[in-house]
Amino acid sequence: MKSRKLRPAAPALTAALVATAVVASASALPKAPEELYGRLFADVQRARVFPDQKTFPDAVPKRPVDEIVASYAAAKRSGQPVDLAAFVGTNFLVPETRSLAVPKARGVVEHVNELWRLLERAPDRPVSGSSLLPLPHPYIVPGGRFREIYYWDSYFTMLGLRESGEEAAIQAMMDNFAYLIRNYGHIPNGNRTYYLSRSQPPFFSLMLDLLAEKGGESVYAKYLPELRAEYAYWSDETAPTKHRVALADGAVLSRYYDQGATPRAEAFALDEDVAKRSGRDPAEVYRAIRSACESGWDFSTRWFSDGQNLTSIDVLDVVPVDLNCLLFHLESTLARACRAAGHGDDAKPFEAAARRRKDAVLSHCWSADERFFCDYRISSGRTTGVLTLAGLYPLFFGLATPDQASAVREQIEKRFLKPGGVVTSLVHSGQQWDGPNGWAPLEWITVVGLERYGHRQTASLIARRWIDLNVSVYNRTGKLMEKYNVENASLEAGGGEYPGQDGFGWTNGVLLALMRRFPQ
Repeated sequence: MKSRKLRPAAPALTAALVATAVVASASALPKAPEELYGRLFADVQRARVFPDQKTFPDAVPKRPVDEIVASYAAAKRSGQPVDLAAFVGTNFLVPETRSLAVPKARGVVEHVNELWRLLERAPDRPVSGSSLLPLPHPYIVPGGRFREIYYWDSYFTMLGLRESGEEAAIQAMMDNFAYLIRNYGHIPNGNRTYYLSRSQPPFFSLMLDLLAEKGGESVYAKYLPELRAEYAYWSDETAPTKHRVALADGAVLSRYYDQGATPRAEAFALDEDVAKRSGRDPAEVYRAIRSACESGWDFSTRWFSDGQNLTSIDVLDVVPVDLNCLLFHLESTLARACRAAGHGDDAKPFEAAARRRKDAVLSHCWSADERFFCDYRISSGRTTGVLTLAGLYPLFFGLATPDQASAVREQIEKRFLKPGGVVTSLVHSGQQWDGPNGWAPLEWITVVGLERYGHRQTASLIARRWIDLNVSVYNRTGKLMEKYNVENASLEAGGGEYPGQDGFGWTNGVLLALMRRFPQ
């Protein structure tokens, strides 16, 4: 296949049709901690005052920010060494991880129902200098070190809330996400100022499907303005986000693209170290790392140009198959919402956009050699050839042909199926979104995708193995984890920039949904 280069974007849906919300300019957005505290922030993170680099960005100032900054500047000018830990302790309230201990339940279902109460947060009160973006309604956090709502996590959490009969919680979270779109033009990675430069996999339209199960078509009409603004963020050619990618053959697809090119606040020293070791332009590395975080897969060899090392991360050169399947669903949902609102003519361009995206995914992301769906690398003009569970999204959304779905099933059974479910990728790299780890959202996408094409036996086998693994670990530890080792249940999942976390929102949600779907 000949290499394809970028060319000017083909005409897109008109801006008036796509979006009704005005996205705030970067200067109008709340400042992140590294901007507020400047040298103090960099010094604390580089000195690794806290074992977890997320701790200080989440700290709350005890007095006005300008006073703290002035005090630190004066201390530095004095020429005497500054005890950073003491300075932070004097000037900030340092967050603590909340206990998730619950009384011993009769079983895992009762345990999850108790956890919802511990994972729920009340509507926020604005606090000057805090990185938290206040939300007007209650919400569920994932657990562990994650003290805020997360975008794509929340869809899978909602699956469990639905099983637990927590319809009001689902509605509240939906209204929080709509609030974020109206105020910031998109749903940030999480409700923190340092997450405003990026989003996460766009599951908002799937969340609406959950609400519409009881609320009917009027739900889509109600959230039409937010759907349009969400779509503009990911696809409008006039937007500064640069998610939209036009290929030489006229196909238009999307990629992940963080607006920042500096170290992440929550991993400041870690990012500086990666950039230094890479020998590359630091800004290029920082943006690539941030963009991988927008994907939710932070990190995986699917983003590495050399297939092995984080220092080669090059997310901007990759058109992800999963992202474009999600945007196909968003386009289809926009058409549905327009019709529900009585705007039939407005639905037609979105229906056409969905058809074009489907054709482009099938054309550019199907690997005949691997008999699997893969990401597309812009610079080479061909698929990456890297097999991951992202390749199940075309089945989950019904884009694949029956023959393609059968081929994918064969690869899943032959290469991905393990004693505890399906493995995220076939590579053991030490990164958390590779083998031997399995993740609840991808188990769900795989199971439902295979079932959609009639491969229920394989889907049931994966579901039962995942359920058994979750329950086994729970019985042994009393916890539900963020991720699992699906190859060896006696070992913990590894990789990542932080220790394994428990709680855990999306694990709880998928476990309850799969237990309902595949009862013993």
